[in-house]
Amino acid sequence: MAHPIDAVLIAGPTASGKSAAALALAEEFGGTVINADSMQVYRELRILSARPSDQDMARAPHLLYGHVGARELYSVGRYQIDAIGALVRAQPRLPIFVGGTGLYFAALTEGLADIPRVPADIRARARDKLAALGVAGLHAELKERDPETAAQLRPTDPQRVLRAWEVFEATGRPLASWQQEAGAPVLAGLKLAKFVLDVPRYELRERIRLRFLKMLEAGARAEAAALKGLDPVLPAAKLLGLRELWALEEGAMTEADAVTAAVTATRQFAKRQLTWFRHRMGDWIWVEVDDDNNFIAEMRQFLL
Repeated sequence: MAHPIDAVLIAGPTASGKSAAALALAEEFGGTVINADSMQVYRELRILSARPSDQDMARAPHLLYGHVGARELYSVGRYQIDAIGALVRAQPRLPIFVGGTGLYFAALTEGLADIPRVPADIRARARDKLAALGVAGLHAELKERDPETAAQLRPTDPQRVLRAWEVFEATGRPLASWQQEAGAPVLAGLKLAKFVLDVPRYELRERIRLRFLKMLEAGARAEAAALKGLDPVLPAAKLLGLRELWALEEGAMTEADAVTAAVTATRQFAKRQLTWFRHRMGDWIWVEVDDDNNFIAEMRQFLL
């Protein structure tokens, strides 16, 4: 089928129905669904990352799902390389990128900075500092050396604080400065249909709660237990619900408290996602999603 556009991008907060929308469009327009979610790349995290089921993945080709081990240091730079490969593999079908990771969409549509590789000895020194100072202490040190980047990072985010410290130590330049020098985006020169799914806040909050309860029924506790001891610096360790389920297994939290904490953290994350989307994707097509409207029909009209 010939398409008036070259690729579709579907962004949205967690639990907004992105995967179902991508699958519906893939079936109708002969598309290949390509993951743009930083947690759905991990093979061990099927339930807690809400990765599409085997049944859904059999209905249309899916790429970049579950192709990375949770103990790997997967980055947006690696995603960019993988996305280029997926774009080639998707042909001649319509590529449909879907997910909630803003940096992945930035790699697709804006490009990434070509930051030099950090030497192994600096990486080791950075991890030693993190272990000695804690993430708040390392953030405080970064703030003294690189206040521009530190101001953009939460002092509770070990992965990004560590990365910023490493880059400054290795290059003498703030990470924020490097990030202003973006290279060519993956989808440069292509005609794109770019959507953001926008769910009413009250409905999104309830969707998040119900989805986490379904995850528990589907075996999320066992999935989390299998990853006990995961290095907190690894990206996969940021998976929502993981720490709460570890605490539940250890007896440090009741199931009710674990559910409440995980749901609250997920709602806060969804709020941060929407803030990113409004700031960086204001010119995308925002599609209102609720139980009373056929939002896929609204998206369809832009693809005909």
